[in-house]
Amino acid sequence: MIQLSGKPFDQTDLWPPGSMDATIVQSLMDDPETHSYDSMEELQFELTFRKNIISSAELMSQGEARFETFAGSVGNPDYWGMTTRGAFQLRDDAEPAAAIQDIFKNSSLYAYECATAMIMIYYHAALMTIGEKLFNQLFENLYLYSWHTDVDLGVQSLLTKHLIPGDVAYFNNPDYHPETPWWRGENAIVMGDGMYFGHGIGIKTAQEITDFLNSVRQPDSTTPAALINLVARPSIKHLYELSKLPRGFNRGYKAQHFIIHHNKTSISFYRYLCYLYKPYYR
Repeated sequence: MIQLSGKPFDQTDLWPPGSMDATIVQSLMDDPETHSYDSMEELQFELTFRKNIISSAELMSQGEARFETFAGSVGNPDYWGMTTRGAFQLRDDAEPAAAIQDIFKNSSLYAYECATAMIMIYYHAALMTIGEKLFNQLFENLYLYSWHTDVDLGVQSLLTKHLIPGDVAYFNNPDYHPETPWWRGENAIVMGDGMYFGHGIGIKTAQEITDFLNSVRQPDSTTPAALINLVARPSIKHLYELSKLPRGFNRGYKAQHFIIHHNKTSISFYRYLCYLYKPYYR
């Protein structure tokens, strides 16, 4: 459900029927969990961000970037240095916004795996939502590897069956063939109308994605691929709050997440968090 200024919100007629805005609003309202907003501006910010996620996924799907393992990942050397781990390190002389835009503009120069693709899409959507100036200020030390993100992107893992356009869903393939471990699963942007975008697979229905993953299982497998009840979402509220701060603000030192170089292609965000926090639970 949606709460606006602490009260239930049900004014779905504010957006044209059949529009992506209306689709996202209805999905937010149908969610058993409560989505709270202090203002209509904040709600509209979320709608814009989610629409930009979908637009970024469509743009990536139309590009020429190849699906690759970490070892085979490549980027445009004008913007990115490639580490020995297969990560994209922003060059010191490159602007973050220009570097993210280049991934989509010069896609033929890039190859990456599907979790990294999801983060690229989220950064691109953030850029389209908050503009170049603020994006460059917030994300000046971009490092793209699997699910690692800047803290201000604020990606979260949620246990839910309810998918909202702009979420990242995960199709798990527990009996993937040992010769193709990159098909252990597929991260996919929820596009709306029952469609998903997964890097390396394209824009497909859930059935088409599971059918493909089932085709690359071990021959004696008895456990089919399936969409699981875990989603990843950026912290859109946090970005909205940052967007309202005075331009040129300086928060000083910003602590970042540790980087976990796990070298396992196509893992879910939840599994990445397990790797990230494992040292704290020994």
